[in-house]
Amino acid sequence: MTTTYAWLWTLFAFVLTWMVFHLIKTKKAAIEEAEAKVEERRDGATDVIIVGAGIAGASLAYALAKDGRRVHVIERDLKEPQRFMGELMQAGGRLMLAQLGLEDCLEEIDAQEAKSLAIYKDGEHATLPFPNDKAFPLEPVGRLLRNGRFVQRLRQKAASLTNVQLEEGTVKSLIEEKGVVKGVTYKNSAGEETTVYAPLTVVCDGCYSNLRRSLVDNTEEVLSYMVGYVTKNSRLEDPKSLHLIFSKPLVCVIYQITSDEVRCVAEVPADSIPSIANGEMSAYLKKTMAPQIPERGNLRDIFLKGIEEGLPEIKTTATKSMSSKLCDKRGVIVLGDAFNMRHPIIASGMMVALSDICILRNLLRPLPNLGNTKKVSDLVKSFYIIRKPMSATVNTLGSIFSQVLVATTDEAREGMRQGCYNYLSRGDFKTTGLMTILGGMNPHPLTLVIHLVAITLTSMGHLLYPFPSPRRFWHSLRILAWALQMLGAHLVDEGFKEMLIPTNAATYRRTYIATATV
Repeated sequence: MTTTYAWLWTLFAFVLTWMVFHLIKTKKAAIEEAEAKVEERRDGATDVIIVGAGIAGASLAYALAKDGRRVHVIERDLKEPQRFMGELMQAGGRLMLAQLGLEDCLEEIDAQEAKSLAIYKDGEHATLPFPNDKAFPLEPVGRLLRNGRFVQRLRQKAASLTNVQLEEGTVKSLIEEKGVVKGVTYKNSAGEETTVYAPLTVVCDGCYSNLRRSLVDNTEEVLSYMVGYVTKNSRLEDPKSLHLIFSKPLVCVIYQITSDEVRCVAEVPADSIPSIANGEMSAYLKKTMAPQIPERGNLRDIFLKGIEEGLPEIKTTATKSMSSKLCDKRGVIVLGDAFNMRHPIIASGMMVALSDICILRNLLRPLPNLGNTKKVSDLVKSFYIIRKPMSATVNTLGSIFSQVLVATTDEAREGMRQGCYNYLSRGDFKTTGLMTILGGMNPHPLTLVIHLVAITLTSMGHLLYPFPSPRRFWHSLRILAWALQMLGAHLVDEGFKEMLIPTNAATYRRTYIATATV
């Protein structure tokens, strides 16, 4: 009898406990729903605030507005940007633009086709075309362009929608209540400080973001500086290639950005930047870099012509790296260079940003109410995983290539640099596979890891040939150790599962590339 009572009391306690937890959960859900409705009533004029109208901000504004969202975009300066980064739209980026309905923004800006990568080292030369991929629905051709013109086209298209308000202003701070971002405080073009509220705020104000520090614990690293200028009234003999010179100590890049303008870029170490004002930069480019530019294809002539004619137009910009970190605050999302940066050597930053926007747009589309911050927060966590095939591939490739292409007196590292050139210039199926990754046509972290291992082995073989002496064997082991160190850092940063298990990459490729609607 006592045992029966004990069982009954246990059952009663279990049921009572379950009822209490169920009531708490129901009440919590009701409170969240009520808060969401209050959020909707608080400012019914805006669904999404976007801080920044660059590539990411303008594209996202258009995508969300096409889905019926009311979007308020606040941009610090609506004049055409004068910058020389973001001037190659890879083929994978073109596909993302097409999915967003924005590919026509590449028209009417005198953009040039990019069909191949041309590489040069110590008098040798190879041209690597972007290959056809049966699973890729577009022609494997990128676009070389004036970044500012492209940004203005995106802004114009976003602003053409009646539910997009594009305004010039400077955002001062986020409005936050109990860990939830409710809106922003900003100063408009008239100098008046005002506030605007919305259920969701998206921060994509670029690599110099002031708002990022209040949202994520992340710090950018300055790797080097890019020095760039335009040679006007000129045309390369091969205008459809991006020309990459393995110069010393860092690389040079030359490419056609309009029908009669050529961009010349030289990378310089972060700790030794010659002055532009007193002519040191011009002298450095003429005496140190120009002799390393091949005469082939009028490259050196155009490089020198630009220095003579374009001294007032020489610009510098920092190359930065910053891993992506998830924001734990609700009601806000960070995107673009404010969220994730990598070395620009593979020119894929715009492609990653557009990929992120496609993913985010698809995740938010079924939600009728963005004021439900818990649901939005859960979707952002999913977004962070879904984006990994593209972002992890680009981040890893850009970082490792930028390190490998640095010229040094270290025999092992120079062996790796030569091995990289040898691998790229072979022109076989390995080169083809790597070029599909570079063009964003097959963003697959595991496939990239296999290529990086193959480059390492090629580099070791180069050092050991023709006689594997003890010294050469030692340096080949140093190459292996260095490669494992670089790769290991990215496995930790991006995640072992995301890098080595192909499931996510297959799903991404199937959803956003192979079966994409364009």
